[in-house]
Amino acid sequence: MMHLLLTEASSFAPKVDFLIDLIFVIVTFWFVVAQAIFFYFIFRYSRKRNPRAGYVTGETHEETKWVHWAHYFVIACDLVIIFFSMQVWYHIKQELPPADHTIRVVGEQWAWRFTDPGADNKLDTADDINTIDEVHVEVDKVYHFQLEAKDVVHSFSVPAFRLKQDAVPGRVITGWFKPTREGGYDVQCTQMCGIGHGIMGGRIIVESHEKHAAWVQAHTSPVAALAAPSSAVAEGAGNVPSPAGAKPVRLVTSQQFHYSPLAKVNSSPLAK
Repeated sequence: MMHLLLTEASSFAPKVDFLIDLIFVIVTFWFVVAQAIFFYFIFRYSRKRNPRAGYVTGETHEETKWVHWAHYFVIACDLVIIFFSMQVWYHIKQELPPADHTIRVVGEQWAWRFTDPGADNKLDTADDINTIDEVHVEVDKVYHFQLEAKDVVHSFSVPAFRLKQDAVPGRVITGWFKPTREGGYDVQCTQMCGIGHGIMGGRIIVESHEKHAAWVQAHTSPVAALAAPSSAVAEGAGNVPSPAGAKPVRLVTSQQFHYSPLAKVNSSPLAK
């Protein structure tokens, strides 16, 4: 049912939706049962039909079994939920499948800063592509992300991926996702992080291999392209020509720009 309300765009999104649907079905079942019994008692034992109220101590086995049986059924439902919850949690948070690409995600007041490894598929090299509030990824590829927080606690959330991970200052948290559907999806911060929390949004663009290779090539500076091994450039860019009129993203570091939460203006010295 969840997929009818929100697009499933990652490999583990159906597992999360199944868990939500399971909880919804179980809770709805017990809600209907409880309300049905409640209204049955209201009408069955109304004052009109029972002018003299009966006194029930609830001490005999015949009386207590109605409480105990319901209790046991509820515990059984809880165990079912716990069993599937542990499976989903372990798959998303504990398993770490081999990565096709690794990106860096840094949350700061009040923006998301992304670093793509570029054509050589290695972070912290000359051809890294740094962007703000938007990152491009390739469909059907496993991505590891190195999540950091520059100032306060943030939370990296991509609802369409069913992904949420807190970012803690001083820690590098590794997570993963595998996008399965092309398109543009929202990135949110789901931890109160200051006055600009409400505008701390971004976008993650999932695209085909050809489009992603073209994006990488178009946003790699000529100097960085020369510094990268020719084989890596050919593999990462797929020898796809740069789109006409494409503008490269400015390569900036955390020391080179100041982010305004109100104007969202990059005042990097490179922009002057």
